[in-house]
Amino acid sequence: MSFAFALEGGGEGPVAPRAGTITTARGTIATPTFMPVGTLATVKALTPEEVTAAGAQIALVNAYHLYLRPGHRLIEELGGVHAFMQWPGPLLSDSGGFQVFSLAKLMKVDDEGVRFRSHIDGSEHHYTPELAIEVQAALGVDIAMPLDHVLPGGAESVAAKDAAERTLRWFERSQRVVAAPALFAIVQGGSDAELRRGHARALAALDAPGYAIGGLSVGESKAVQWEMTEIVSAELPTDRPRYLMGVGSPEDLVEGVARGVDLFDCVLPTRLGRNGGLFTDDGRVSIRAARYREQREPLDAACDCAMCMSYSAAYVHHLFRNEELLGYRLASLHNLRYLLRLTERMRAAILDGTFAAFAEGFLARYQPADETVRASQRARWRSRKRA
Repeated sequence: MSFAFALEGGGEGPVAPRAGTITTARGTIATPTFMPVGTLATVKALTPEEVTAAGAQIALVNAYHLYLRPGHRLIEELGGVHAFMQWPGPLLSDSGGFQVFSLAKLMKVDDEGVRFRSHIDGSEHHYTPELAIEVQAALGVDIAMPLDHVLPGGAESVAAKDAAERTLRWFERSQRVVAAPALFAIVQGGSDAELRRGHARALAALDAPGYAIGGLSVGESKAVQWEMTEIVSAELPTDRPRYLMGVGSPEDLVEGVARGVDLFDCVLPTRLGRNGGLFTDDGRVSIRAARYREQREPLDAACDCAMCMSYSAAYVHHLFRNEELLGYRLASLHNLRYLLRLTERMRAAILDGTFAAFAEGFLARYQPADETVRASQRARWRSRKRA
């Protein structure tokens, strides 16, 4: 396993913005950064060349989905997932714990693993921690996630405790699998502060090369999401990368970096793009809106994505009004580039010591889809400044 992490700036304490570098056999990753999601070994509607041109240094695939179809052994025979999808850089794979518990027709979960029926064809499977690592090793990824027990937001403390303890036991079994990729540990614990804290401490003692914060952005409030993130970050070793799973709104990236998170992933930017939702520093806008019908200028003159560099907002509006596929592709590229450029801006601010001012200014200007979220952001940043 070739994997290392080095801090380059920031990180004054365990819960602080930081800039670092992850080194893998297939290249280095400057953090903080966003990982585009290629669930089925493809970032929807985009080529690997387009995704890397947008600034992506690492992408994500999903072991659960690739295990079901086309099968991890076929991908292994074809040279591994990098060759299969023609991705040149590092890849991280999610074990599929979230998908097992949300998509599959669940039959039974116990300490051995999960028995379920495929959401594709109803076939029966027994997915164990060992099999999850075997699948990811066959894919040939650079960073793997262990099987974890994921619960919906608002789960009762007793259920959250049971799931966290099972996740810990499953991780210990996963660590014993020979020839596993760099294996991150996943912190669970629902919305219970003490459970989160204890689970993070227990996993930190197991000396993983990196740590993921799971079980958030699953229905809990933003305030709870950031409280749990801060609690977990405070318990994790500062010399290992931290990955906040399934989070991808611009304001959430800023809030996460402020709490010491290094890596993010989410389907949100491409999913929104395909539906005409586009990120700007003022908030999310809909390119379908009538106000763009005659706009000669690009959507965002400050953006250097393929859409904003070459096309007017009026043209992209026209594409969406006529359901032209090019519109979906351009909007997806814009949103990916926006998030990647945002992480680049945050990294630069961390390195020159101006992150607090950057974050305060960004959150004051950016309007989330929910205005109540914006109000809570302002209050949190005022309290952080006083502290």
